[in-house]
Amino acid sequence: MWKSARSGAALLCVALLASACGGGEQAGTDTQPEERVKLSYGVWDATQQAVMQELAEEFTKTYPSITVDVQLTPWVDYWTKMKAAVSGGAAPDVFWMNGPNFQLYASNGVIKPIEEQVDTSVYPKALVDLYTYEGKLYGLPKDMDTVGVWYNKTLFDQAKVKYPADDWTWADFKETAAKLTDAKKGVYAVGAQLTSFQEYQYNTIYQAGGHVISPDGKQSGYADPKTIAGLKFWTDLIAAKQSPDLKTMTDTTPLQLFEAGKLAMYWGGSWNVAEFGKNDYTKDKVDVAPLPRGEQQATIIHGVANVVSAKTKHPAQASAFVKFLGSKQAADLLGKKGPIPAYNGTQQDWVKAHPEWKLQTFLDAVAYAVPYPVSKNTAAWQEAELTHLTKAWTGEVPVEKAAADLAAAMNDLLAKE
Repeated sequence: MWKSARSGAALLCVALLASACGGGEQAGTDTQPEERVKLSYGVWDATQQAVMQELAEEFTKTYPSITVDVQLTPWVDYWTKMKAAVSGGAAPDVFWMNGPNFQLYASNGVIKPIEEQVDTSVYPKALVDLYTYEGKLYGLPKDMDTVGVWYNKTLFDQAKVKYPADDWTWADFKETAAKLTDAKKGVYAVGAQLTSFQEYQYNTIYQAGGHVISPDGKQSGYADPKTIAGLKFWTDLIAAKQSPDLKTMTDTTPLQLFEAGKLAMYWGGSWNVAEFGKNDYTKDKVDVAPLPRGEQQATIIHGVANVVSAKTKHPAQASAFVKFLGSKQAADLLGKKGPIPAYNGTQQDWVKAHPEWKLQTFLDAVAYAVPYPVSKNTAAWQEAELTHLTKAWTGEVPVEKAAADLAAAMNDLLAKE
């Protein structure tokens, strides 16, 4: 499961540069390696630990000489621990990678490129591109996620508001939001969250025709008037009191407010299926619709990839495991028990697991999905995003000024990569 990219990890450049290495020649994986080894496999999501262990056991059935130790580190500690492991030369043989950290690890030689032939056409192109650096593929996509609007059917019914249509627009969303806000009951239409750009601001930026970063990764897009329009989508909701203010959302997150019946809509990802399915309030009160269309239709797509450590002592075995994890066999199992598998054509089991919800929405969104914006040191300018845009969300400065200041700061940071 992918969560918003603000992992809170410190910048990794120094540690990664200090630990980079070649990792030895890659052996072929078409035949079973004979050496008996145990691979370490680093993951961050406890809800997927069981299915990852099951996949590891399935792999061992094919390669009896290789066992896999699935090592769980919670998301809040994952990148900090990985930084320390990389610095000490003790990174897992295989581990989960996300888009915001990928280029940093790849550019510093901490992970190995995939040197054998792989049919990448079986994965969404946006995810293949996300994990390609300087023309080389470094990770095989494991899963994928897109974003939709989860909505509380009970609150819609009480307000006598029609459920969102598949082709609704920004204008439709704003009209709906005005009808769903009920100050007397403490109910807001939506939470204009600042700290989850994957679910919120990035989507509306691209829907408005703007961009976060230039295709070459060297220029910020925040000075673009269309990008600013994507930001104003949210600050206008706060100004109209159709969203709680930033302080309220800091004290109680929009997810918590939605699960308490205080938000009628929640911009969330396909990963929220597990959360809403187990929550007593949401499990029979919510459904999901596509994101509304602005100047164009857009949603951010992201997904976890499996990568091989450049310092693994077992490159052939580790590569064989990554290849297995990217296979249709693994995807079929993942789709029944985990997030949306990235392997094309294997996602219907995921949809069928919750027939009460319109989960096909998330798969249909792939057709208009935009890759998560990244650079070599994504974490640096994401901190700048929070620093400058917080002032716009609180009303301290106009959105236009906050965006201009952010663009300048981001360009300075990109020039140092």
